[in-house]
Amino acid sequence: MSALQQPPPAVSALFDFVHRHPRLFVLTGAGISTDSGIPGYRDARGQWQRSQPITLQAFLGSHAGRQRYWARSMLGWPVAWQARPNAAHHALARMGGHGRLTALVTQNVDGLHQRAGSEGVIELHGSLANAICLDCGTSHDRAGLQDWLLAQNAALRDVIAEPAADGDVHFESPLFAQFRVPECGRCGGILKPDVVFFGESVPRPRVDAARAALEAADAMLVVGSSLMVYSGYRFCVWAGQMGKPVAALNLGTTRADAMLALKVEAGCAPTLQALVSRLEQGAAEPR
Repeated sequence: MSALQQPPPAVSALFDFVHRHPRLFVLTGAGISTDSGIPGYRDARGQWQRSQPITLQAFLGSHAGRQRYWARSMLGWPVAWQARPNAAHHALARMGGHGRLTALVTQNVDGLHQRAGSEGVIELHGSLANAICLDCGTSHDRAGLQDWLLAQNAALRDVIAEPAADGDVHFESPLFAQFRVPECGRCGGILKPDVVFFGESVPRPRVDAARAALEAADAMLVVGSSLMVYSGYRFCVWAGQMGKPVAALNLGTTRADAMLALKVEAGCAPTLQALVSRLEQGAAEPR
């Protein structure tokens, strides 16, 4: 490889880390999906960019809270669900196809890893694809609920609002008070998106499956996450306890900066795309 063809230092550093640790536990966050048009939660310093997302307590605590959530979801869900995987999602799918991952664990609820071709993805925080009845447990297709929401709430149907993370929008309106929220078609119970809200615990089986994959890995790679939420950060803590190095590809501060063996501050999509191309080139070269 000539000097003009040398990869950027960020790619070289990450390549060396991956080459030394061929079985990776990968944890992704909102930063991997920003190139797909889905905004993240936090800025480069790890601070909230706008108002915090709804908590489980606010959603369950009042009908008004659910009206606000579902109104904003009606406006923002299409942005998240119609997004397409970007080069970073496709790169991780290729790495998984080459057997380099013990698990791909995501904090995202957008389903983009699966649409890129990754298999066996552990969705720590669930998926926007469905809603679940909190009374009888019946699952409801979110796309079908979207049709109902639009038909029942014409006053807000044509509002254009600034997208926020995970199918939310930056929007407030007195019309929320008249918003009709969906109910379970089976029992009339409260419907909640099948995602883990702030203030809610990740289901134990998901945590256990992810921890088992971490135990089987040589190292951990964080992609596009500030790790400010404990549900992701704890895997860095566990990796340290297991004696496994942790690398992070993220623009800005992470909660785990002090424990990282490698930190690459670069865009997820171009860096992972270049990394995988180099890994595949190395695999194709004669020995």
